[in-house]
Amino acid sequence: MAWRVRAIRGATTASENSIVAIEAVVNELLDALEAHNQLIIDEIVSVTFSVTQDLNAIFPASIARRRPHWDNVPLLDVQQMHVESDLEYCIRCLIHFNTPNPDAPIYHPYLRQAEVLRPDWIAQPALSSQGNN
Repeated sequence: MAWRVRAIRGATTASENSIVAIEAVVNELLDALEAHNQLIIDEIVSVTFSVTQDLNAIFPASIARRRPHWDNVPLLDVQQMHVESDLEYCIRCLIHFNTPNPDAPIYHPYLRQAEVLRPDWIAQPALSSQGNN
């Protein structure tokens, strides 16, 4: 059995720049990632969250760190490059993880208004392996 590093991508949008709104959507995104992937928290290498410049009420990593078993996961927050046509209040994440099953399908959740970022992945009813990690 050969271990391999893989990645899960995802994104969502908050309704406003508030702690409550950001907490709700970050937890919703991470809930979807955990529910639909064979993700073992101890096998996570790192997680990077990026946010658009209109979000600054709270760090997504601080929300993730409060989740069960996420307190030792290396987390990083960065600001997404500003592009005029980008979604407002958008939070993206990239999770790198080790896996003994490199062929396991991966579900990349794009929730709320972020569905427009990857319409090809929206129809994922369960798991999808598209080689686009």
